[in-house]
Amino acid sequence: MTLIAPYAYAGALGAKRISLAPMTDSPDAPLMLSVSGARGIVGESMTSAVAADYAAAFGSFVTQTTGGSHVTLCVGRDTRPSSEMLCGAAVAGLTAAGCAVIDLGVVATPTVAVMITEHRAAGGLVVTGSHNPIEWNGLKCLNACGIASARHDVDEITRRFKQRDLRRAEPRTPPAVTRDQRGHEMHVKKVLANLDGKPIQRAKLKVVLDSVNGAGGVAGRMLLERLGCTLVHLNAEPTGRFAHGPEPVEENVAELAQLTAAEGADCGFAQDPDADRLAIIDETGRFIGEEYTVVLAAKRMFDLHGGGPIVVNLSTSRMIDDLAARYPGATVIRTPVGEANVAAAMQQAGAMIGGEGNGGVIFPKVCSVRDSLCAMILALSLLAAEGRPLSEIVAKLPRYEMIKHRFDLKQLSGNDAANEAVQRVTDRFAEADLNTADGVRVDFPDGWVHLRPSNTEPIIRLIAEAKTGQRAGELVDEVALAARLR
Repeated sequence: MTLIAPYAYAGALGAKRISLAPMTDSPDAPLMLSVSGARGIVGESMTSAVAADYAAAFGSFVTQTTGGSHVTLCVGRDTRPSSEMLCGAAVAGLTAAGCAVIDLGVVATPTVAVMITEHRAAGGLVVTGSHNPIEWNGLKCLNACGIASARHDVDEITRRFKQRDLRRAEPRTPPAVTRDQRGHEMHVKKVLANLDGKPIQRAKLKVVLDSVNGAGGVAGRMLLERLGCTLVHLNAEPTGRFAHGPEPVEENVAELAQLTAAEGADCGFAQDPDADRLAIIDETGRFIGEEYTVVLAAKRMFDLHGGGPIVVNLSTSRMIDDLAARYPGATVIRTPVGEANVAAAMQQAGAMIGGEGNGGVIFPKVCSVRDSLCAMILALSLLAAEGRPLSEIVAKLPRYEMIKHRFDLKQLSGNDAANEAVQRVTDRFAEADLNTADGVRVDFPDGWVHLRPSNTEPIIRLIAEAKTGQRAGELVDEVALAARLR
């Protein structure tokens, strides 16, 4: 670990002066504040001043809640072109609030969580836009356990940010910023220390990995090579200039699918830019769907250790319930969307595995945020143990058809439209099986539908799942009509 001088931004910002940039409520450039942190449009709602102030609010919160005058926080960033600038501003905000910073450089979001534990830091901050389009970026807060901040903590950080309730500290001596570039290595070591890679090494699997020019390419390659995989690496350069849409969904991974089949690979993996999500391609080049990632990981854990609690969010496929029913003692706990909610419930239940149906797997022995590296090794471990193609493994799992729709709040009446839509659906299906912990989820014998405002974009999400695509489409139409979204 190397000592370096404070960022130049810190001197310009000043230790005693933290100015709050105006926040826009424009639907064209919203600043999203939620359990997922702060996200906005770079240069408009997400500026260096906003990043500095939000980081200062986080640093002030951590300093107060820990009761310490010498708080150390880990900071990492993804590869987006705007991340270096925003990271410098965030570090300035943290040091102005009196925090020491360990700069991890360009690393995956779960790597920051791993390094918080390694350094016994009071928390961490990740500069990342995650799966959002390139014009977006943001900041994500992690606590001392490497878990995304809980709702009540986020509310307090947001209050401090909005009300300019920011701690102002004298400049630190010695310099408040150090650098540690071991993140990729430490992350991979921790994965391999907690999940057995030897069966994968013996299986000699071939993998195509698409890192979408993001932060997960270095650690992803390192892990797969140490597992003895033959690797074909797409979009490995960490340029932040995404070769395709950053979200690991079917329309964005056509090249990966084609190459997986052409190379005769056992599977293909698609990371998102901050490498907390993973989508999987089978050996035929078929996109099996990001919903299968947590199901395959859970199957491997249940096969190894027997049934136990698994925690997923309300938008995750019913496949996980059907899978759990095959293992005595397995139970499914559902939470509102957001990995902070899932991780907190996992901690409370003592769950060994959990995640979200967006391709996110949480394996708490490594870290308590979604981690594409853990998802990869669990999927490969399942392949090695089964000794048969991924397509055959998937064919034996429960199958549903899921439809995901998004409605732009700019074309409706702003944030109020989301709340009104949720209330209309709640009223319409008042006699049904409802869960209103996050928007509203309506369960039917042959399917379910979930309507909720997004934590990360100015949209309303509508997800429906049923045994057939026709029935899922009917559920979408019925709920969209009730919500007056069409």
